[in-house]
Amino acid sequence: MAGLTSISPQITNLVIILGMMQVSKRIPFEDPNTLNIVRITYAASNIIILAIYFYIQSQINKKKDLTTLKYVEPAPMGSTEEGKLVTTTVHAYDNSQLKQLMRSQMMGVAMMGFMHLYMKYTNPLLIQSIIPLKGALESNLAKIYLFGQPTIGDLKRPFKASGGLMSGLQNGAAQSDKKAVEAAERAGRGGVKEE
Repeated sequence: MAGLTSISPQITNLVIILGMMQVSKRIPFEDPNTLNIVRITYAASNIIILAIYFYIQSQINKKKDLTTLKYVEPAPMGSTEEGKLVTTTVHAYDNSQLKQLMRSQMMGVAMMGFMHLYMKYTNPLLIQSIIPLKGALESNLAKIYLFGQPTIGDLKRPFKASGGLMSGLQNGAAQSDKKAVEAAERAGRGGVKEE
């Protein structure tokens, strides 16, 4: 079991995608009953994801951790500006992270709706029934609020940027070390405290 937890989510996603591509070749999507079952599976997967996110939101609001969190947000890619100091609370930070997860999920549903309804692609429905659900369960907020893992290491706020395909294009993770925060405070690059 210890060996399975060390496999990166990107590798397991790739294995799932390749496996589901092989499975989808054997599924008769031209049969309306089969197609409806796949559609129901996709819809059920998204309902489960939303239920997970609403549960996490209720736990964030129930805990309402008002501990101050300071970090330096990296400057936008290609910008010559310095990073911006962000002063917030754990409660506000977690809510903002959850909003990003929900927005990403809604964008995925919209894109899948366009691909399926307008372009008539059916195979991605199967893959998109599994990968987003897996991602929701592997999110940092799910690990903290759903599975009760301690907020140390990778779960220490601010969360490290995931090592996805686009991570090389980003300017890096937010810095929360004392030296970076104090330097940003002295430089006056702070923002307004989020509540």
